[in-house]
Amino acid sequence: MKAVAIDQGTTSTKSLLVDQTGEMRLVFQKTHQQITPKPGWVEHDPEEIYAHILLALESAGVVDAIGLSHQGETIIAWDAENKKPLYNMIVWQDQRTAQRVEELKEKGHGPEVLEKTGLPLDSYFPASKFAWLLENVDAVQEAYNSGRLRIGTSESFFIDRLTGEYGTDYNSASRTSLLNAKTLEWDESLCRIFGVPIELLPPIQHNTGVFGYRILHGKKVPITAVMVDQFAAVYGHGCRRSGETKVTFGTGAFLQTITGEELVVDPQKKLSSALFWKLKGEAPLFGMDAGVYNVGSAIDWAKNLQLFESYEEINTFDEGSAIEKGIVFVPALSGLACPYWDRTASGTWTGLSLETSRRDMVQSVLEGIAFRAVDILEEMTQFVPLGETISIDGGLAANPYFVQFLADVSGRQISIPDNHELTGFGIGVLALRGLGVEQPLHISDRKSLVKPHAVEREAWRARFDAVLQKSRGTR
Repeated sequence: MKAVAIDQGTTSTKSLLVDQTGEMRLVFQKTHQQITPKPGWVEHDPEEIYAHILLALESAGVVDAIGLSHQGETIIAWDAENKKPLYNMIVWQDQRTAQRVEELKEKGHGPEVLEKTGLPLDSYFPASKFAWLLENVDAVQEAYNSGRLRIGTSESFFIDRLTGEYGTDYNSASRTSLLNAKTLEWDESLCRIFGVPIELLPPIQHNTGVFGYRILHGKKVPITAVMVDQFAAVYGHGCRRSGETKVTFGTGAFLQTITGEELVVDPQKKLSSALFWKLKGEAPLFGMDAGVYNVGSAIDWAKNLQLFESYEEINTFDEGSAIEKGIVFVPALSGLACPYWDRTASGTWTGLSLETSRRDMVQSVLEGIAFRAVDILEEMTQFVPLGETISIDGGLAANPYFVQFLADVSGRQISIPDNHELTGFGIGVLALRGLGVEQPLHISDRKSLVKPHAVEREAWRARFDAVLQKSRGTR
């Protein structure tokens, strides 16, 4: 049995072949354009991406199932009859509805949205963007008035184009701010708050099951798994039980930890909650979701400052840590995300002297990223005991110094899977599971483990936190 896993991300579309033994290979990848018509607006051309999905499917050859992972909070409106898009895809990064969301906050809607969805009231999530399409795009209004309008997050459009079926999954629906995560149904009150007619929203089904069929190389092939990319990656990491956690260190950092079968809401709004997945025949699995704004972007910034020339030269440092030398860097170059949510914070160095070298400075950047990840891990422990091992991936997972420092300051083992395509692997495994194939997680046997050293982690974290507090209100 083989599945083709489509990993439709923010910058590119990939396809990977996954078989029932756990073997996997990349067979297609192509980037697409980023459209920015106005400051703060980010769009994608849906026809371009759909064409890439078709190429990705064709490149896989003969398969038994299709798995589709997607950008999550990116949305689209299209015509139910001819399946043509009525506007570009509005990307999760887009900020055009920020003022609308602030008005909803002022009206006091934040607590209801948080309590029902686990999500803060924020323009990152699709609900306000759905309303924007209805209110501002003539073609969308006309389609609505004539009963031909379909709206949804991007996977709904791709499923409809590929199979002729209109639908979504529980995980994707939970990211819209319109799904009541406790009843697992679209919520009429939430739809009224945002101005989205509930009858427009697609039917919801389990993350595994048959979403529709596509003819590939003369064979009728079902789509048997659909999920948001970050949560497919959680599955690919092998996280299944309460307290199991993964961190992806990319441009930013994405941290997810499983909490259990009930929605856990953070009343302080420091962490968002998420419905990770609901598989056929099983209870829903919930968790907490958080991020750090500047990770790879902070490393690239330091390189542009000529603090180092090649990434290989910052893999090792000979003389202790920067924080032992009193040098601290807070990587708040775009402000502080979870658990502070403070855009007034700015990047801050302390402890510099005439003896400070470029290597000391870039070393402190790596350490600052690790401290920020630990901030979130510690916040998560307020809601669920974390496991002794944290699974990580992304660019910084290949940096030995960073990984060891992260283990040291977190006091936990760090696991690094050898597989670097964990989103595709996760959705591919789920697609096979949708066929009834129980797949062994070979990824569990293919990893490196880094154990923590005995260091003054509490004192180091206190020192970092003191500088972090000084970074706030400085922008």
